[in-house]
Amino acid sequence: MLETERCLINTIKKSDYIDVENLYGNDEVRKFLGGIRSGDSIKEVFADMLNSGKDSYYWVVREKHTDNFIGLVSLDPHHEEVYLELSYQFLPKWWGKGYATEVVQGLINYALNELKLSKVIAETQTANKASCRLLERVGMKFERTLTRFGSEQVIYSIKTV
Repeated sequence: MLETERCLINTIKKSDYIDVENLYGNDEVRKFLGGIRSGDSIKEVFADMLNSGKDSYYWVVREKHTDNFIGLVSLDPHHEEVYLELSYQFLPKWWGKGYATEVVQGLINYALNELKLSKVIAETQTANKASCRLLERVGMKFERTLTRFGSEQVIYSIKTV
C-alpha cells in the first residue's frame, strides 16, 4: 500500500470490479483512452490487472477519510517495452482538486526511489491538455511525439538524478 496526504493506493483486488467497471464505462474518463469499454472487454482487462506479471503494478486509489473510489494508477511495460509507463484514470468528480497531481507524484517517487527505476515514462494524447499539464507539473519532461492509435501522442519522462 502507498499513501499520500489524502489518498490510499492499494493493489487492485476482485472486490474493486464494480468501481473499475464504472471508470471504464465513463465517457469523460475514456475520451482520450480509446472510448468506453464493453462489459467483456472490461472483464478481460480486469483479469489481466489481477494476474499481472512481475513488472506490472496496478493500484486502486481511494480517498483516505471516506474510502471513496477515485481511480486507477499503474506502472507497466510501455508499448516499446524498454521502460515502465505510468498511467492513471480518475473519475471526473475528482478532477481539478489536486488528487491526480498528489497521486502521480507519489507514484513517481515510489518508482524511482523504492523500485529503483532509472526512468519512468508516460504517454498521452497531445489533445489531452490537462494530462500534459499534470505530467509537466510533477516534473516530467517532454521527450517526443508519435502517432499511435490514430492520434498524435506525446511521451514524457522523468529520470533519477
